[in-house]
Amino acid sequence: MARRQEALTGSLSDADLRLMRIYRKVVECGGFSAAEVTLNISRAAISMAMNDLETRIGLRLCQRGRSGFALTDEGAEVYEATLQLLAATEGFRTRVNGLHAWLKGELNIGITDNLVTMPEMHITDALSALKERGPDVRINIRMIPPNDIELAVLDGRLHTGVVPELKTLPGLHYRSLYEEASRLYCASGHPLFDAESVSDAQLARADAVTPAYAQSPEIKAFHEPLKAAASATDREGIAFLILSGRYIGYLPTHYAERWVSDGRMRALQPDTCHYVTRYSAITRKGAPPNRVLEGYLEELGRRGEG
Repeated sequence: MARRQEALTGSLSDADLRLMRIYRKVVECGGFSAAEVTLNISRAAISMAMNDLETRIGLRLCQRGRSGFALTDEGAEVYEATLQLLAATEGFRTRVNGLHAWLKGELNIGITDNLVTMPEMHITDALSALKERGPDVRINIRMIPPNDIELAVLDGRLHTGVVPELKTLPGLHYRSLYEEASRLYCASGHPLFDAESVSDAQLARADAVTPAYAQSPEIKAFHEPLKAAASATDREGIAFLILSGRYIGYLPTHYAERWVSDGRMRALQPDTCHYVTRYSAITRKGAPPNRVLEGYLEELGRRGEG
């Protein structure tokens, strides 16, 4: 039986890494046309780079044409492998740069959606201080679900992340950041919006939007009495449905404040229908030294102490 020939042979070169960086941007932008501006090269050059990469690794990575851009199954796996390889390459550069006085390199962070309106600006202030300490530091933020953040920190694609404290994984360090309060809301146009008082029975009969993402058992208990008539994968989706005037649902108070102030939302039974979510910054146990990450965590710790 003939031996299977390996398509990717020899050492990876700078040219290979360049092709993979182009591929990463094409996937992140969702196609060749959208990647032109980000990469600052022509669509023809991007197409040529993708052809060269496919030839180099011997796999069809994506479908492109009039029907649009779509990754093949192999292309999706190569994309994940590309993220890991580039993260490892950047990790090496960051470690070497750590020998110099100035902070240099990248900081890759994963953050859960809609935390930017938190009154406690620990993350924003820490990033600002980090940039002051290292003007050449490049900060990359990915807004992805908590489970994906934990996996990406564990496999090295992200240096750190911010996630709700639902469970602890043995391979991660957790540094408590702050607590986020949530309440039950409805919007103008909803039958309960102008009610002087709202009973438990009225809440139980109202159509509700519930989260389609992980929650602690304590938080799940607040959603169980509601009539689940819709779901959303993030808080922005929940806000969309509440603002339709057809649903009630829980939102962080800091996120809902803009609509409450405008008279477009109101909290329902605010004294009882409320809960707290705790957030932590996570890093991987046993990760190689990284002065950029260490500097960020130092600044984050100062904000938490204040």
